[in-house]
Amino acid sequence: MDANKEVIISTEGLTKRYGDVVAVNNLNLEIRKGEVFGLLGPNGAGKTTTTLMLLGLTEPSGGKALINGIDCTKNPLEVKKQVGYLPDNVGFYPSMTGRENLRFIGKLNGLRGVELEERISLLLKRVGMEEAADKKTGTYSRGMRQRLGIADVLMKDPQVIIMDEPTLGIDPEGMRELMALIRELAEKDGRTLLLSSHQLYQVQKVCDRMGIFVKGNLVAYGTLEELGAQIDRDGINTLELSVYPENRRFQELLAQMEGILEVEKQNDLYIIRSSYDIRRKLSHMLAENGYTIMHMRISGSDLDEIYRKYFEKAGETDGKDKRKKIPRTAGAV
Repeated sequence: MDANKEVIISTEGLTKRYGDVVAVNNLNLEIRKGEVFGLLGPNGAGKTTTTLMLLGLTEPSGGKALINGIDCTKNPLEVKKQVGYLPDNVGFYPSMTGRENLRFIGKLNGLRGVELEERISLLLKRVGMEEAADKKTGTYSRGMRQRLGIADVLMKDPQVIIMDEPTLGIDPEGMRELMALIRELAEKDGRTLLLSSHQLYQVQKVCDRMGIFVKGNLVAYGTLEELGAQIDRDGINTLELSVYPENRRFQELLAQMEGILEVEKQNDLYIIRSSYDIRRKLSHMLAENGYTIMHMRISGSDLDEIYRKYFEKAGETDGKDKRKKIPRTAGAV
């Protein structure tokens, strides 16, 4: 992402408290024109509260949020003119067709006559909904509703689009089409998109940069490469390893190595976490003891691994890690 591009969304010390609970804590963030930014975290991490403050739907306890230079709290109506919002479960009138729903929202945005009908036809084509346009939305799949939702959002031609869990519950083909459309909105139109999600693989494919939320705190943000490099600098290394033969002696050798913090077994792989890159030392030790390395790879190059590492660093768990731990008391690491 070009650092010289205009900043469209910015927050300065943005904070929201509900009694003693800090939902968003001192958030400082800049998102630039034409960027697709992913806001990642589990339920309760602060993503939705951040979105509500950006939309002017809830007031911050401290700090401020700006969209295109407009204060989201002081001028929420002006912000709404420039921002389109796609919730996680788009609602349409089920007894009306897709075209009729778009006509209704277009009229609410001041469009009439030929201009309105041309806009509807153009947007239906763009989101790939021409064939289903005259079917009742009550018959639509979730993916179809999401695509119609994007057409709905585009009726007022917003500079900024905020999407809450846009890929949730969509089949793979619908997912591919939606991701391509999101990239097109940024690259072709120059719109700025903020995606709030916990579906890491999809976010990794479509976003320019990402931010990771843990208990109201933005613990890191940047490109995938920047997030990976940052967590490595913080001293967390993860290695995938498979050897032959795999026996108790092998586990005992791992237990004797300095720098190893934890070893877990995941199917045929050992997942080894260490305080430094142990590959050279480990390879030498295994060769000396007659072991053949079948697989060795430093992990952490994908978002799922990076996300897990940041949660571990923050002392949290994302509830996804179901791997078997190998206890030290059994003579292993």
